[in-house]
Amino acid sequence: MGARGGHFGLWGKVAGGWVRDKLLNKQSQDIDIALDKCTGVQFAEWLVQYQRLTSPPSSAPPKYHKILANPSQSKHLETATMTLLNYEVDLVNLRSETYASSSRIPTCSIGSPPADASRRDFTCNALFYNLHERSVEDFTGTGVEDLRGGVLRTPVDAKVTFKDDPLRLLRGVRFAGRLGFTLDEGAMEAGRDPEVRRGLTEKVSRERIGKEVQGFFKEGGRPAVSYRILYELGLVGLIYDVRGWGIEGSWDWVRHLEGFEGGLSGEEVRLAYLFGPLAGAGGGGEEE
Repeated sequence: MGARGGHFGLWGKVAGGWVRDKLLNKQSQDIDIALDKCTGVQFAEWLVQYQRLTSPPSSAPPKYHKILANPSQSKHLETATMTLLNYEVDLVNLRSETYASSSRIPTCSIGSPPADASRRDFTCNALFYNLHERSVEDFTGTGVEDLRGGVLRTPVDAKVTFKDDPLRLLRGVRFAGRLGFTLDEGAMEAGRDPEVRRGLTEKVSRERIGKEVQGFFKEGGRPAVSYRILYELGLVGLIYDVRGWGIEGSWDWVRHLEGFEGGLSGEEVRLAYLFGPLAGAGGGGEEE
């Protein structure tokens, strides 16, 4: 049973971060296979059955793990993960999403490649690698160009993308630091939109915000880049809820830390930024 064809009439595409990182010549351990006519769990079960039929009786029985949907951790669909040719592979169906106004958790259904691409956060994360034809597919039309230019652009209007799921804005800030990219003008404008900012406080848990901020400090990232964007968007005060501490609006420490980050260890950088509001650096400059 191949990626395309067979009596199931299925094909698979590698989606998202693996395609982006390979085109950037970066290592990626996260391989997502997107399927067009079934769920990841269904396809994993068929693969297991196929392996049982074709493997020697003495070989270890094939298996997969089911990962349940967990919307609070941005896992909106049930997926399956298994080891194939010594690679850890996640299997998930292509999807389209519909959002309610009060939640960042969508109603999902099996979708087409263009629909799946359009619901992703940024065009460079919406690229597919067609396993059958061995070619990159760019259904947004600008994904490859934006990857070359180091630009984070949303597949559809940025205000729509961020209002549907405001956490995507913080993911963009994290990607900017990790990849050395810039948020395009539309994304920056949307990041200043009152509804998007309100959505970050009303639709996204503090736990999820904290997880994204911790991602600024992963190896290879540039937290100074991410924090500069937060500063420019006026979002530092949203990340650091210090109301009542008497230090609201004193965010100039972000600019000060940029100057000496290079002389600190990774853990020192992380602590400097996470405890920045308590340092009192900057002397009360107001956040723009």
